[in-house]
Amino acid sequence: MKFKYYLERIQDVRIYPMISLILFSLIFIGVLLYVFTSDKKSMDAKANIPLQ
Repeated sequence: MKFKYYLERIQDVRIYPMISLILFSLIFIGVLLYVFTSDKKSMDAKANIPLQ
């Protein structure tokens, strides 16, 4: 039996791709907000941590 057969047997399987898309989008937007709202000094300090 193929994998597609098992997916067809799961009830409401169409919701899982939608949940993963929403979760990915929320995390991506959160990271973008973090990057664009943080100040340059803190980013420079974090970038130099491996060198210290």
